[in-house]
Amino acid sequence: MKIVVIGGTGLIGRQVVENLRAQGHEAVPASPNTGVNTITGEGLDAALAGAQVVVDLANSPSFEDAAALEFFETSGQNLLEAEENAGVAHHVALTIVGADRVPDSGYMRAKLAQEALIEKASRPYTIVRSTQFFEFMRATADAATDGDTVRVPAANLQPIAAKDVAAAVTEVAVSDPVNGVFEIAGPEKIKFPELIRRVLAADNDPRKVVGEQHARYFGTELTDTSITSGPDARLGKTTLAEWLAQHHK
Repeated sequence: MKIVVIGGTGLIGRQVVENLRAQGHEAVPASPNTGVNTITGEGLDAALAGAQVVVDLANSPSFEDAAALEFFETSGQNLLEAEENAGVAHHVALTIVGADRVPDSGYMRAKLAQEALIEKASRPYTIVRSTQFFEFMRATADAATDGDTVRVPAANLQPIAAKDVAAAVTEVAVSDPVNGVFEIAGPEKIKFPELIRRVLAADNDPRKVVGEQHARYFGTELTDTSITSGPDARLGKTTLAEWLAQHHK
């Protein structure tokens, strides 16, 4: 089966492509550096020719509200139109757990706009909402650093390893579309400050981590249930301790 992976050279995309090829599928990584651009449309029709499934893992290069919205709406519309022309039978998209619960975040609103395009299109689809990746926690700490202090929300997160995300997306890509949404999450709920503290400790990073009720994440304040999964989520296998053991600097 030919499966095109938009964003197939990124963190999740590379692993999805590897997983699919290991299963014997024709997995095609598609991104600007392979000549496929969902914003301009360059290379899109040629890449999708003969494809049964498209997996959309593209991400906005900017997290600014208007830029992110423009990216996901333009990319999503171009991709869905190309899929209709190519007769693609299943559209798979990776979005974010809780995007519908944090309306103050422009980036999350942009992801919801992406979902809305998919739901209104004529293509069979599956939307996979994921919690935050362990792999982004160091960058998250850097973005929240003020001098020698990292200030993050005091709320719960439920982080997941990229390899577990890729495994779930791979499974969805080779399954029938559900024409709906389901969630994937890590196996543990962890307070945001504790998560960052443990990541920095594993790196022997001396920065102090402080949890603050009004600290913002992607422009929004968080509660313990803002971006953690519901009871029916599919849980990854990798714990924080296991991930740190595998990925310490």
